[in-house]
Amino acid sequence: MSFTSMEFMIFFPIVSILYYLIPHKRRWIWLLIASYYFYMSWNPKYAILMGTSTIITYLSGLLIEKADKISDKKQAVRLKKWWVFLSFFSNLAILFLFKYYNFFGNVFTRIFSYFHVTIHVPSLDLLLPVGISFYTFQALSYTVDVYRKDIKAEKNLGKYALFVSFFPQLVAGPIEKSKDLLYQFDEEHFFDYNKVKNGLLLMLWGLFQKMVVSDRLAKVVDTVYNAPNKYKGFAIVIATILFAFQIYCDFSAYSDIARGAAEVMGFRLSKNFDAPYLSKSTKEFWRRWHITLGAWFKDYLYIPLGGNRCSKPRYYFNTMVVFIVSGLWHGAAANFVIWGTLHGIYRVTGEMLKPVKKSVIKKLKININTFSHKLFQVLITFILVDFAWIFFRANSFTDATTLIKNMFYFNPWIFTDGTIYKLGLSHKEFFIAMLGLFIVMLKDILGRRINFRIAFSKQSIVFRWFVYFSAIVFIMIFGIYGHGYEAKQFIYFQF
Repeated sequence: MSFTSMEFMIFFPIVSILYYLIPHKRRWIWLLIASYYFYMSWNPKYAILMGTSTIITYLSGLLIEKADKISDKKQAVRLKKWWVFLSFFSNLAILFLFKYYNFFGNVFTRIFSYFHVTIHVPSLDLLLPVGISFYTFQALSYTVDVYRKDIKAEKNLGKYALFVSFFPQLVAGPIEKSKDLLYQFDEEHFFDYNKVKNGLLLMLWGLFQKMVVSDRLAKVVDTVYNAPNKYKGFAIVIATILFAFQIYCDFSAYSDIARGAAEVMGFRLSKNFDAPYLSKSTKEFWRRWHITLGAWFKDYLYIPLGGNRCSKPRYYFNTMVVFIVSGLWHGAAANFVIWGTLHGIYRVTGEMLKPVKKSVIKKLKININTFSHKLFQVLITFILVDFAWIFFRANSFTDATTLIKNMFYFNPWIFTDGTIYKLGLSHKEFFIAMLGLFIVMLKDILGRRINFRIAFSKQSIVFRWFVYFSAIVFIMIFGIYGHGYEAKQFIYFQF
């Protein structure tokens, strides 16, 4: 059940209305039922895996807390680490089986073939459960949080199961920490008109990003990237730039709809994006892009490895490990590993060149506070990030290398001979896509200074309802849906 489907348009109002009608003490039961129904709408069998992960991490929390009461502290620490290990091992084993088994099987086969040794690793025909990487990481964070005593172990299995399966953010995040979300299921939420209004506004903005912008840009991106040998030069450049905005609008749309849906019912989910393409460095980019995943890797991998409180070589190693694992988290393919590795190289290279950069700025007396300098930094960062997106989007490593090779072809005439309108979008459709993209970027630029929802709430009721009605009509007219249109799933569903 996608957020853009008619089923969800019926499902969500029913869930929200009944949520407020049901007595507070029983609401978590209703949300748990609704969340599992939401997840099982893709495939009922998926619920078995999510339930297994839930039970494992729930028991690990109880056992860790029980071990903490042992008088022998050394034995308590050993036992706690053992339960953490078992929780991680079992959950990651499930994730490995469904997502990475075939990938690593092929890797081992190729490695041995270089030494003229033939081995056969049987492949498994398993369908990747939607959202498995997201809920697995969220469940594992609970185990660590209990181990670190950031929270107490949840005694109510049902409420903990709701934490893992909460439907707004279940499939593609935000990845919530237990200390930020779990306690909210004990809060009594009263119907609040302002929260409902703000939540619906955020959902409406998400629908605009997805249906008007992202799915329209996807037509150009799919046309070029699915036929890498057919296109050259600026056609590839255009498609690559548009993919950067397609994936941003797509993923940001999901996060905004999730946050908005949760807010309607009184819950607070973490912000996942903060105008990432306005970043002045790749380091800043990762503070603004998929914020909750970055926070997860920082808290549960980067810091345990030693973070930056170690020697420089070790710090660089820790950084590379995090980004390579991040790439692998996104997908079981060499493309994603290369994408993550590139971002690791960007980060390490940036740190190594800091002294050189400072020296150049000082010698040339560059004013780093000027608009031109900041714009230059933003453009360079975008180029680096966008180049890495080629590997993320390409259907294979071979396709990625073909696209990069064919990109270096000078054909500016495509902007004047009409070729640009033969990449999947007509002249009219291309104009609508650019208009939508302009609105998204304008919101990002102004959003750094203005809270649009607060500013909007201060306007007259006539103006507000005019905007509501106009936005809905605009999405209905220009949204990519209807007869002959195959709705595109959110990109991050595959992870």
